[in-house]
Amino acid sequence: MAWPRALQRGPLLTRFSHHHVVVFLLTFFSYSLLHASRKTFSNVKVSVSKQWTPSAFNTSVELPVEIWSTNHLFPNTEEATLFLGTLDTIFLFSYAVGLFISGIIGDRLNLRWVLSFGMCSSAFVVFVFGTLTEWLHFYNRWFYCCLWIVNGLLQSTGWPCVVAVMGNWFGKAGRGVIFGLWSACASVGNILGACLASSVLQYGYEYAFLVTASVQFAGGIAIFFGLLVSPEEIGLTGLEAEGNFEESHRPLINDAENEDEYEPNYSVQEDNNPVTQVKAISFYQACCLPGVIPYSLAYACLKLVNYSFFFWLPFYLSNNFGWKEAEADQLSIWYDVGGIIGGTLQGFISDVLQRRAPVLALSLLLAIGSLVGYSRSPNDKSINALLMTVTGFFIGGPSNMISSAISADLGRQELIQGSSEALATVTGIVDGTGSIGAAVGQYLVSLIQDNLGWMWVFYFFILMTSCTILFISPLIAREIFSLVQGRRAHILTE
Repeated sequence: MAWPRALQRGPLLTRFSHHHVVVFLLTFFSYSLLHASRKTFSNVKVSVSKQWTPSAFNTSVELPVEIWSTNHLFPNTEEATLFLGTLDTIFLFSYAVGLFISGIIGDRLNLRWVLSFGMCSSAFVVFVFGTLTEWLHFYNRWFYCCLWIVNGLLQSTGWPCVVAVMGNWFGKAGRGVIFGLWSACASVGNILGACLASSVLQYGYEYAFLVTASVQFAGGIAIFFGLLVSPEEIGLTGLEAEGNFEESHRPLINDAENEDEYEPNYSVQEDNNPVTQVKAISFYQACCLPGVIPYSLAYACLKLVNYSFFFWLPFYLSNNFGWKEAEADQLSIWYDVGGIIGGTLQGFISDVLQRRAPVLALSLLLAIGSLVGYSRSPNDKSINALLMTVTGFFIGGPSNMISSAISADLGRQELIQGSSEALATVTGIVDGTGSIGAAVGQYLVSLIQDNLGWMWVFYFFILMTSCTILFISPLIAREIFSLVQGRRAHILTE
């Protein structure tokens, strides 16, 4: 197998300046902080559930029901758990709607302003939700729902903006491995959130929200003063203006049957001058780009599974095996470790093959086996951690690839000349559709678990993983056929 020309030129790092490193780190840690605040909520569910029910304090003294009903939300833990699942669903639905809107806004306003505003505002909402309400002993389910809707909308500004900024600075050369490594930001955020939450949980869950909200707010300030959204801001040559435009922007996702039909001068705007600034494409145009709809539907199924682990894994470990909440929080980190390794390694392999879909398909087939294995994990922390890491590798890895490298490929197709004005919109469509699936999934997980048990939850995960493969199967067939044809042509020319 011949290596891509971009990877034959030498180390990728020699092509980048210190500005690239700063952009990589700032966008990486900005989204890590957003994910850390989400992870905090999933890590303190047991404590929150106890606080919202009378059993937390009413263990020795019989008090009138009226007193408890004015200070607590639910009569038992089961109803509190169901409401926590409802909050997850509410958050993800508002997050999904916000992604469609934020992608469009990000392509029309300064990405740095949008990202900074979202981070700081979301931090304030998280503080009110988890810390201020507890300090004031104010418990109201409608208030919690409203806050979490607003938080979902504000957090949705993150992903489209950071992917668009990364797309402005990093071209196709090595995109799979660079974005694979960079997409670990969500997993690093999960680990950071778990560590922060478990370190202060002994003092009360409100301090877990306080710490993560404070760090996130500080990160938003750093983004406002430090992030450069494109090389043009400091006078550097943009990716599209570099000499090898055709090679650096020829997408891995190509709808043409014959790659010789590629015409780099064609664009949606029909402008023969590639230097002229391109207007942001419409939402409908973005949906019509090749591969956007199949990958969006596939990501809806895959993100359902990935986010179910994200939201429910600590609760599952504590509830199913009886482990302490802090121990369950720390053990759940191994799922994210697997996702980091999986996203980076699979991105590198897809760069070598110059094909994404076949790598995804193989990983997802192995993911089905890993889900079966993890569902039968014994009550042993070491074995559970190992199986969890393997599951994260085959579930989290493909999820990271679709949401980052593949979204960047989709937003830089030849039909739009790789315009950055499409990146945030396309990313919002893919991640927004995925979040709708994840939102529905969180309610279904709590419903299935409550009525049928955890084993049926894993059966549900296996079904959704199979649907992911089904949605991208046409792309898989086309890319495998193109790969075979290219290999055959290479042999004939030797």
